[in-house]
Order: sequence, then C-alpha cells, then structure tokens
Amino acid sequence: MSRLLEDRRCLITGAASGIGAAAARLFAREGARLMLTDLDEEACELLARDLRGAGFEAHAHRADVRDEAQVESLMEQTISALGDLDAAFNNAGITPPACTLDDMSLERWRDTLDVNLTGVFLCMRAELRVMRPRRRGAIVNTSSGAGLEGTAGLAAYVASKHGVVGLSRAAALEVAADAIRVNAICPGSVDTPMLRRHIADNPEAEAALRAHQPGGHLAQPEEIAEAAAWLLSERASFVNGAPIQVDGGALAGR
Repeated sequence: MSRLLEDRRCLITGAASGIGAAAARLFAREGARLMLTDLDEEACELLARDLRGAGFEAHAHRADVRDEAQVESLMEQTISALGDLDAAFNNAGITPPACTLDDMSLERWRDTLDVNLTGVFLCMRAELRVMRPRRRGAIVNTSSGAGLEGTAGLAAYVASKHGVVGLSRAAALEVAADAIRVNAICPGSVDTPMLRRHIADNPEAEAALRAHQPGGHLAQPEEIAEAAAWLLSERASFVNGAPIQVDGGALAGR
C-alpha cells in the first residue's frame, strides 16, 4: 500500500513545534514533500534540516501569517521549492491568557483574531489561488473544540476558532466544483508547548483540563497530526466542509 501522502506537495504553517512539528514528521514519513513555516525561524529550519537528514524533502521559510505580503512571499517560495501545491495544513495559532470579556483590551482581541482567523484567511486565499486553476487540492485548517462551544475567559480565542470553522465551510462550498476539499480539525486539549505555557501560572488548570477529558488524558500532538494527514489524503476524498472533532470524546456528552 502506498504511503498516505505520497508525492503530495504540502505547506504546513505553525510548523516549529507542537501539532505543526508532529505533522511535519508524520507527513514526511507518509511521503509528502514539505514547505514548513513559522515565526520561529531557527526551530523551523532545524526541523527541516532534521527531516532532510532522514532522507525526506523539507524546506523552511519564515513568515508571519498576519502579514499579506509575507504570505504571498511564502507562496512564491513554496512553488519555487516544490513546483506546485497539492495540500496545506493551516495550523498557526495562539492561545491568549484567560481574560473576561469586560477586561479584554482591543489589542488582545485584535492580536488573537489576526493570527487565528485572518492568518488562516490569508493563507487559504493564497493556496486557493494556486489550486483552483489546477482543479485539485486539499486544505485542513486547525480550529479547536472551542470552535464548537463556548469557554468562559477565552472569548477572543473562541470567536477566532468558531470563525475558522465557518470560513472552512464557506470555502468548501466555493471550491468543491474545482475538486478541492476544505476541512477543519477541532482538537481537544493537546499536550503542546503552547498549552504548557498557557497553564504554567495556574497549577489547577491541568487538573481542570484532564477532568473534561473522558479518561483524563490529554492528546499527544501526533494524534492530531494523524487526523490532518488523513483529511489531506485521497482516503478522505468525500469529506468536505466538515469540522472534525479530535478530542477523545470531550464534546460527546455536551
């Protein structure tokens, strides 16, 4: 049986750590040719170098997904390095510190929406401009369980991740006739460096997160990457416009 992403030219944003780095390693093993991007240029290049050392094709290019010009440059670099684009995993995102809505600054609101939602829009727009003329492709956007329910203290994050689900659904309808699929994954609590930073000053936070997970387990980044790889592959050929829960059943009873 061929590998899941054999010879698929794939872009991964937010690739320096966590889910993005796990996806890069998995996608490479599944046969993908990769362009990796992140604000952390050093970590991203180190990952690409490690993958090349293991015999895979991987390139790295620093880009801020909030910046239209940098996203356009990223796409040019991707096409130059890979020759085309078959798949994209728009995974870059941030989780701001918890804050009630009435105490939230406009700056914090804008920062969260700029990265988590506008960044996905800019990347997806650039990707679709490549894919639509070729009438093929698959895109997966990282939303969250918070994209399917509300969470007190995280209004900006919740709004941004709900936006990713809606954006993915709308785009899926627009490009289905061009044989392009767009889906969103909605992870539960994932044991990543970002999550660890988010709960570092709250010793009760991890216990609370585990209490919401059936079985009390946090996901590993590799488990989320597996779902993204499948959605980007031809084995998910009839899955389109779907927010896929990858949360260990956390939302099943709600």
